[in-house]
Amino acid sequence: MQLRDRLVEMGLEDDGPYSARRRLRDYASAGKRLLAQRLVIYTAAFFLTAYFYDTRTAFLFYMLILLAEAFDTAVCVEILRSRALDPDVQRKFKAKLFLSTFFSASTIALFNLSLAGMQGDSTHFMPLFMLFSASIFAAMNNHQFLSVLSLRLAIYVATLLAISIRDLVIAGPDVHPDLWLQFFTVLFVMAFILECSRNFIAVYMKNLRYIRALEREHENAKQAYQAKSEFVSTVSHELRTPLTSIKGSLQLIESGQLGPLPETMKQLFGVAVRNAERLGELINDILYLQKAEAGRMDYDFAEVDLVRLLDDTVERMTPFADRFGIEITRNLDTTDRMIRGDRKRLDQVFTNILSNAVKFSNENGRVWVNLDRHDGKLRISIRDEGIGIPAHARKKVFERFSQIDSTDKRHKGGTGLGMSISKLIVEAHGGAIGFESAEGGGTVFFVDLDPLAPEDAETRVDEAMPLPEKKCA
Repeated sequence: MQLRDRLVEMGLEDDGPYSARRRLRDYASAGKRLLAQRLVIYTAAFFLTAYFYDTRTAFLFYMLILLAEAFDTAVCVEILRSRALDPDVQRKFKAKLFLSTFFSASTIALFNLSLAGMQGDSTHFMPLFMLFSASIFAAMNNHQFLSVLSLRLAIYVATLLAISIRDLVIAGPDVHPDLWLQFFTVLFVMAFILECSRNFIAVYMKNLRYIRALEREHENAKQAYQAKSEFVSTVSHELRTPLTSIKGSLQLIESGQLGPLPETMKQLFGVAVRNAERLGELINDILYLQKAEAGRMDYDFAEVDLVRLLDDTVERMTPFADRFGIEITRNLDTTDRMIRGDRKRLDQVFTNILSNAVKFSNENGRVWVNLDRHDGKLRISIRDEGIGIPAHARKKVFERFSQIDSTDKRHKGGTGLGMSISKLIVEAHGGAIGFESAEGGGTVFFVDLDPLAPEDAETRVDEAMPLPEKKCA
């Protein structure tokens, strides 16, 4: 137990079911990904051995190595496909990894021992280099489990020592200096392999802990966000009911149905009604955002005639524009007009853009509403002659609770959520929303939507009466 705790401290081992699950999947992923690379190496070793030494020995070990690789790959695939990696399943897979490691490492070790035997009394560059390469390859790619890697390296290191010591024993008293050089080189290589393995394992376990810490923080953030969303949604719903009663009562009093009001009180009640309406709009916008973020926003998609939709939006906004002395001009192309979308939500988008165009226009100005084709899309553009959007504020246009003028003295009302909600709605329709603006030179907001193919539309363009350009003063 003390040894395991020490290994955890050194970063060579980790505890917990999460760590075991992650390491199993990492091991299996690496094993499957490097299969082709290993097969190329084994095939090259087979041809070299068959050409320079013995074909039958090379073929026998090549077949054994292929069997080991087939078993190892099958275990890796099984791990990656398994969804339930509970402790019992983990132990089963780990036992299979031990068996696969022992089989493949022993086959490679015996192959190199046989190769050294075929070379006779000499230095053995090829088998020793192959064992060294196999050890480094294992340290780089099998470091997910210290115990599994230790088994593989123990077999390779024992084989390295066996080859070098065998040469010293056979040579007897008259040992050639090259054999001693080979022996000490093997010892140096062994130390290098062990140090590389330790470093690879330590780095991997350190990264694994970082990843786990990040995932824990992510889970905590998700829980905090969920709690915040539920809180905002609950508060918004709880505010909506009393606000509706307050607004209704204020409107009833303001209308004079309960008796005449003095002029000074009428003005105060008018301000109260308008603020109650703005608060109601804010609550509705917040609820919409919460639903959209939670993925609970439902859209009623159907065929939509953009010309009729825009006409209705403009007609409804005309009294509002009249208050500012703004003239709205329509130029709606009737050739392509059908899309698939949620009429109510799209009306919300165009109403928001049009109301902003009116509010930020100069007095007695003009706003244009156009519909035409643009790069294969239907583009709805709304242009004004207003104050424009300053360069420093353009990044904030689609941000939540943002205003072009966010000071306490701003003259234009609004919740600062309209454009953010509009962007969500347009993107839910597979479209795009953007703008072009020059400070002091007006702004053009545009929405691009996919047209409905003529053969898919129930309402044909030629069946609809063409609408001439209209002006709404």
